[in-house]
Amino acid sequence: MKDCRKILATILCAAFGVSALVADSIKADQKKDTRVFELRTYHAAPGKMEALNSRFRDHTCELFKKHGITIIGFWNPSKAEDADKTLIYLLAFPSQESADQSWKAFAADPEWNKVKDESEKDGKLVEKIERVFMNPTDYSPMK
Repeated sequence: MKDCRKILATILCAAFGVSALVADSIKADQKKDTRVFELRTYHAAPGKMEALNSRFRDHTCELFKKHGITIIGFWNPSKAEDADKTLIYLLAFPSQESADQSWKAFAADPEWNKVKDESEKDGKLVEKIERVFMNPTDYSPMK
């Protein structure tokens, strides 16, 4: 009888151990980041960097939120001569399709168009925009 109890206890411990491993695996899969990221680099027109920063600070960030665009962060290059003319930022979206929908809605937003027109009454703020959509690699901490 004692042997049966030992065997049963061993089987139960093994079963609990396996179920814990399966639960951890499921949790890891649930935590997997499936978002698509967009890296954008803006090359400001000469003398327009502060106006560009103001437009983001005072208007664009809120409009991004309104249209489901998640802001990860904004950066300027470390070199002062580049910082005065370059803005780099990273966004996240649930999928490429949602990114396309968010950008379409943002571009059509009357509030954005008003802000853009007012901020560019003395000339365009941005000469060039570079954008890259990215997915995390399988070894990325964000996977």
